[in-house]
Amino acid sequence: MRLIKNYKNTDSQWGWVVIILHWGLALPIIGLFALGLYMMDLGYYDSFYTLAPQIHEAVGILVLALMLFRVVWRLFNKVPKPPKTNTAFINTASHLAHKALYLLLFVILLSGLLISYAGGQGIQIFDWFLIPGPDDFFENQATYAGEVHYYAAFALIGLVVLHTVAALKHHFIDKDSTLKNMLGIKEKK
Repeated sequence: MRLIKNYKNTDSQWGWVVIILHWGLALPIIGLFALGLYMMDLGYYDSFYTLAPQIHEAVGILVLALMLFRVVWRLFNKVPKPPKTNTAFINTASHLAHKALYLLLFVILLSGLLISYAGGQGIQIFDWFLIPGPDDFFENQATYAGEVHYYAAFALIGLVVLHTVAALKHHFIDKDSTLKNMLGIKEKK
């Protein structure tokens, strides 16, 4: 085994940019989900009551920026061919699941913006700067956007679990290089 050298994707391997984006987004997305659940139980007098949403919003903005970069990067890069162990059904299901992951992420991120911007509020990024907010786009914006945000987040985590199980299946049952590929390890031939 050896580490890959390419920053761009090839027909058989993800490049370093995609690998870093994959893992660099996975951790904060899971962290945002956990923090979001934790925030739901915070009381007004809890010391973390004000700070937790600020962290959640700031990291959410970072994830949005990285996701926009990831989409642009993907438009200009190849996608490695699927493993030969996959059936046509698995390839189609995998393709649809990846599209659903992207869609759910953007639904969550945009609904989060609508929640944060409700009432014309801005988003404070770690006390560095404020992203000003527009006026509400519709009545009860925070409530409706909050519902979408909540249910889309659970749907996303369900897909993340499925994605993880599929990667482990590829590694331990199919014994192909799918997981190693996303870890940046290239098989010796």
